[in-house]
Amino acid sequence: MPQPQPSVPMGAGALAGLRVVDLTQMLAGPFCTQVLADHGAEVIKVEAMTGDGTRVTGPFCADDTLRDFGGYFQSVNRNKQSIAVDLKSDAGREIVRKLIDGADIVVENFRAGVMERLGLAYETLRETNPRLVYGTVRGFGDPRSGESPYAQWPAYDVVSQAMGGMMGITGPDRDTPTKIGPGVGDTVPALMLCIGILAAVHRARETGEGQFVDVAMTDAVLAMCERIVYQTSYTGTVPAPEGNRHPLLCPFGLFRARDGHVSIACATDAFWAKLAHAIGRPDMATDEDFATNAARVRNAQQVIDAIEAFSKVRSKEEIALCLGGKVPFGPVYTSAEIFDDPHYRVREMLVEVEQPGSATPVRIAGVPIKLSATPGAVRQRAPMLGEHTDAVLLAAGYGKQEIVDMRAAGAIR
Repeated sequence: MPQPQPSVPMGAGALAGLRVVDLTQMLAGPFCTQVLADHGAEVIKVEAMTGDGTRVTGPFCADDTLRDFGGYFQSVNRNKQSIAVDLKSDAGREIVRKLIDGADIVVENFRAGVMERLGLAYETLRETNPRLVYGTVRGFGDPRSGESPYAQWPAYDVVSQAMGGMMGITGPDRDTPTKIGPGVGDTVPALMLCIGILAAVHRARETGEGQFVDVAMTDAVLAMCERIVYQTSYTGTVPAPEGNRHPLLCPFGLFRARDGHVSIACATDAFWAKLAHAIGRPDMATDEDFATNAARVRNAQQVIDAIEAFSKVRSKEEIALCLGGKVPFGPVYTSAEIFDDPHYRVREMLVEVEQPGSATPVRIAGVPIKLSATPGAVRQRAPMLGEHTDAVLLAAGYGKQEIVDMRAAGAIR
């Protein structure tokens, strides 16, 4: 029996055939569109004449004299094309409108109202492209979905982490809320926007009708911190920072090692029994003060003391030999240890790309979503500013002389 033929070229990615006009900057928006690009979507990044603000944010390679972009931009803009357009000019706005008319998706993360002032509101764009999926990620969402009293407040990762409840349960003690290290206040909303966009695209393919997809950074962070909502609702208590412990599970957190820390998470009594034997305390597997999770939560400090009596005199590697594969366990890695770990090499999570202006390639994080038939990939480095302006405009139907004239007029770079 003949096998069905693939609908996209081999190696093109599951989203091949989707065209995205990317009007985003900084982290949340570019992270979302990069996920789409990793999986084969054609992403046209529309930048201001001076470029995305993260182009000037390092770090830069020591020998990079070009400095078109550094590590920040490289890490979240791979697999994209860049065109530089003056959106304050009539010609620039007309270019963007024409590109959007031929696109499946547009994504932006301006403050609410900016696109309306440019004449590029969703309601305007859908008149000529009814199948358009329009995605936004803003600090406090778009008024179309419910106008927040903070709708005009600018926001970054640290703001959404604070107001979404994440910092309020993170820190060494109840009085010291702490920022999470990576920009999860941007990247988690970006992933939720990506899910929303793909859901809307699926619907548009069935009905021919696009829709507006709105994610507030604060909403996404709150959704990720879902436990604080039910804890307050069910018990009336207000969760606070818990250090490296868990309020409902024990042991579940970080423990001192001779050369750092390790994580151990025994969410079941069966895992606890294995851990108790591994640390030389089999008596604690059957003692009624420790045999059940509820008992261990009540006696958490004694549990922690018993584990750290074992762990603090051993290195992370030695503990891994004792616990790895037996209970949920992992050493707390530095980036240097991540670079040395074979897991990340075999999973292709440290990918080498060209850095324009430098003789030495650099490494960025790879594609974490693994598809068996149409895998995503890092196909090309991040683009230089306006690197693809001519190619994109020629493909959109502009003539060579029109491009020359628009460049002379300052509408494009």
